[in-house]
Amino acid sequence: MLLFALLAYRTSIRSSTGATPYSLVYGMEAVLPVEVEIPSTRVLAESKLKEAEWAKQRYEQLNLIDERRLTALCHGQCYQQRMACLFNKKVHPREFSPGDLVLRKAA
Repeated sequence: MLLFALLAYRTSIRSSTGATPYSLVYGMEAVLPVEVEIPSTRVLAESKLKEAEWAKQRYEQLNLIDERRLTALCHGQCYQQRMACLFNKKVHPREFSPGDLVLRKAA
């Protein structure tokens, strides 16, 4: 069952990057097993392409992979900022003065 869990993880969109891990590695979305059994429009379109046209499309997708990774990086930074902002809303700053009693935990 681990293989199915990994497939689900790698083909789901992560909220931190806005993309699937598979697409960031390979530059295109994964073809799911169900799409092979019941062909989707994407699978049908690729199957009707000639080999040279398919290679050209694949090369263009690989050229765009750096752009997708940069977009995911920017999305990840925005996500981190949102999480930090939400965390900082819950933090209650405390100020201590010399002479205040505090509980010290011995390590």
